[in-house]
Amino acid sequence: MRTWPRCSFLSEAAGDPREGTAPPADRWLLIEHPGPWGRNALTQSGLGAGTVSALSGWAGAQGARVTLIRRPGRRVRSGAARRWFRVDSRPGHEEIRAGSFGTDADLVAALAAPGERVAGPLQLVCAHGRHDPCCAVRGRVLAAALAAADPAGTWECSHVGGCRFAPVLVLLPHGYTLGGVPPPDAVRIVRDYRAGTLDPHWLRGRTSLPPAAQAAQHHARAATGATGVDAVRVVAVEQVGEAGWRVTLADPDCTVLLRERHVAAGRPLTCAATTNGWLRRFDLLDLRTDRTAPHPP
Repeated sequence: MRTWPRCSFLSEAAGDPREGTAPPADRWLLIEHPGPWGRNALTQSGLGAGTVSALSGWAGAQGARVTLIRRPGRRVRSGAARRWFRVDSRPGHEEIRAGSFGTDADLVAALAAPGERVAGPLQLVCAHGRHDPCCAVRGRVLAAALAAADPAGTWECSHVGGCRFAPVLVLLPHGYTLGGVPPPDAVRIVRDYRAGTLDPHWLRGRTSLPPAAQAAQHHARAATGATGVDAVRVVAVEQVGEAGWRVTLADPDCTVLLRERHVAAGRPLTCAATTNGWLRRFDLLDLRTDRTAPHPP
């Protein structure tokens, strides 16, 4: 494993595009676990093999992510049962349900339990240092800044994806994923999210959308100035040829034509990687702020 320069600093210097890089997740199961976390957080969590199998099976069937969470600073709530949160991030279905567990059986039951509805959003910051040092070095600073302003809604979390964009911030229930957010800006970003708006500058995308739709929303927000959390709603995603995508959006109406490319990065993309990786890029070919479909050149 390399010690310096770290992957997130190299990515920042190279200007790696963030758009279209949010990891896939229609739903989430967040499990309070104070750590330490192994490189593979779930399988090395100390949960029984049967429990891990049940959680993984649910995740595969639901298009979900099972993620360990803890309070910044690894504060352990003495004597309290640990919390779980089940989150629906699909457009039009956004919801957070919560409960507590004391045994593995309680945790498996949480997959279908009604739980209690959580009104306020949650913010997760990846701080999984054993998966990538950048997430610990940069993520914990960001989590501490957010926790100072909103201790109830802020959690450190295990690996999200895209370590080179550390610190990685996830806004739930929508599943908006941001990368490289400076701690001084983070409190404002979370406050704006609670008020229903987004700062598109740091936005990687929404986890419940395919990469091409994430990238199309990025370009549409830039062109129209739309900042609402429910703006530029995806109506249709169509593949055009082998590498093209036509994405139709609404609120406001917009049609975006993209070309997808895979390009060599010329460097390893994580601190643990030993070989050079590749990047997915979405080139903007055409964008129209009406429903007139653009044609490939």
